[in-house]
Amino acid sequence: MESPLWRRSSYTGSNGGNCVELARAPRTVLARDSKHPHRGHLTLTPHTSRSLLTAIKSNTLNP
Repeated sequence: MESPLWRRSSYTGSNGGNCVELARAPRTVLARDSKHPHRGHLTLTPHTSRSLLTAIKSNTLNP
């Protein structure tokens, strides 16, 4: 199995910052903390990942 190709948001900038990295895998989307990639990742369905990104972009996440 190949290692996933992790992508970081273009909003991160050159100083790193707090960021989530995403990668595509067969039938799933992977998400991890860019500061601690060794701590593992979340495996999301494409539908769940789209819903999460929509909520983040629209600032409608509830704590």
